[in-house]
Amino acid sequence: MYPLLFRVVLSRFDSEFAHHAGMAVIRVLGAPPFSWATRAIAAPDPQLQVQALGLTFDSPFGVAAGFDKNAVGVRGLAALGFGHVEIGTITAIAQDGNPRPRLFRLVPDRALINRMGFNNDGAEAASRRLEKLRRRRPKTVIGVNIGKSRVVDVADATSDYVASTERLAPLADYLAVNVSSPNTPGLRGLQAVETLAPLLRAVKAAAGATPLLVKIAPDLPDDEITAIAQLAVAEGLDGIIAHNTTISREGLESDAEVVEAAGAGGLSGAPLRARSMEVLHVVRAAVPSDFCVVSVGGVETATDVQERLDAGATLVQGYTAFLYRGPLWARQINRGLRA
Repeated sequence: MYPLLFRVVLSRFDSEFAHHAGMAVIRVLGAPPFSWATRAIAAPDPQLQVQALGLTFDSPFGVAAGFDKNAVGVRGLAALGFGHVEIGTITAIAQDGNPRPRLFRLVPDRALINRMGFNNDGAEAASRRLEKLRRRRPKTVIGVNIGKSRVVDVADATSDYVASTERLAPLADYLAVNVSSPNTPGLRGLQAVETLAPLLRAVKAAAGATPLLVKIAPDLPDDEITAIAQLAVAEGLDGIIAHNTTISREGLESDAEVVEAAGAGGLSGAPLRARSMEVLHVVRAAVPSDFCVVSVGGVETATDVQERLDAGATLVQGYTAFLYRGPLWARQINRGLRA
């Protein structure tokens, strides 16, 4: 039913409006008695459990950052069968993000272009929601993705990340440092090893015992990806998330005028599949076998997820295909993995 619903109804709405409408439904599915029925339908098979970062993941497949920016849909996403939910990106200072429209579908490519700009309610609001979630003791693993506040100069980025870390790390199962979004001016420059090393060092000190990962861009040359992966190991991080959205527009099937009209922003979805596999191989070759590698980009089916796991991914995340597959997407993935 969902493909018909998407084609006839949802595709006619503004992308961001449709996302918020979907999130409202997800929030309902996370509340009893709806959550009981949802879990009965979508809960992962116990044999899919994965041990990583000192945590137990009910499934290796989780939700990437960007889907639930403000920690409002965690319970619903968990009920739908996702093995973990990475909220955010959260910034120390609340911000509205970039002007609308800022989210665009490329349906022929099963892709999205976004230039959201880290729109979120800020670290303080996120911490209050996480505190409520912790009191309810949710089963699902909750990761927190943090980024630089737009009003903070790049030169002061470290203190800004540390401020978010101090507020959120005690409430997170793991923390992810986002230095790779294309939608915050100057942010990707922080991926240079000489800049990234002191930033990660400071955040790790502030994070304490909370596992720490760094999220990179797919547009970096392979040698720079290798250098960052080796840096993450040397600095004692617990993992690396590969990868964020791309600024590339190569190989798209959508009409060139449609792509141009969407404008700047990060591309996600099926077109990233090949590059995502390449990045995964580069990262895995640069880190120890027990180092956590989270693969993101172009994942849509159970076969896609299994390919990532076979290639050395510890965990796999998705986001864009939720739009094209619907609310039972994680259930489809988990059943396919079990089979």
